[in-house]
Amino acid sequence: MTGGAESCAQCGEPIPDPSSNSGSAATTRLAVPRAVYAGFWLRAIAYLIDSAILGLVLGMFVLLPVLQNNHVAPNLRDMWTFYNGGSRQATAIALLFDLANWLYFASFESSKWQATPGKRVLNLSVTDMAGGRISFLRATGRHFAKFLSVLTFFFGFAMIGFTEKKQGLHDMIAGCLVVRKI
Repeated sequence: MTGGAESCAQCGEPIPDPSSNSGSAATTRLAVPRAVYAGFWLRAIAYLIDSAILGLVLGMFVLLPVLQNNHVAPNLRDMWTFYNGGSRQATAIALLFDLANWLYFASFESSKWQATPGKRVLNLSVTDMAGGRISFLRATGRHFAKFLSVLTFFFGFAMIGFTEKKQGLHDMIAGCLVVRKI
């Protein structure tokens, strides 16, 4: 670090070196990046992208092999009965899809990306309240708290549109923010 200052990675403003005596406390201003919260529609688009990715992968590696197996595959005309009839195969597929959904969201949102591929495409990231990376445990709590957002007739998701920090009920429960990188 030469010259006594380095730049903020997000906004490019110089961050003064506290060891230099070149500026007084009154004139020294630290660069504090302002968070831009991700709104409802951006998050909805990210979710649609993630759902398409997850659906494609699960369809290719789970549903397609099941449908190709003549001993397990249901009659396509009777798919509704297969899925809702309580068969072991349908229950196993539903549980596998739930497991994959949880691992997809919790793993990506707690990774160094801090975002699922859908969020990453839209420059969104999931952070804790201080802007840091969340743990897998917190991402898991956030994921399962989405069920409460559903149980409130989706009001928990609608909250994103009118809360100050654009948080849904699940974000508030987990202590998370979804921010936009500019």
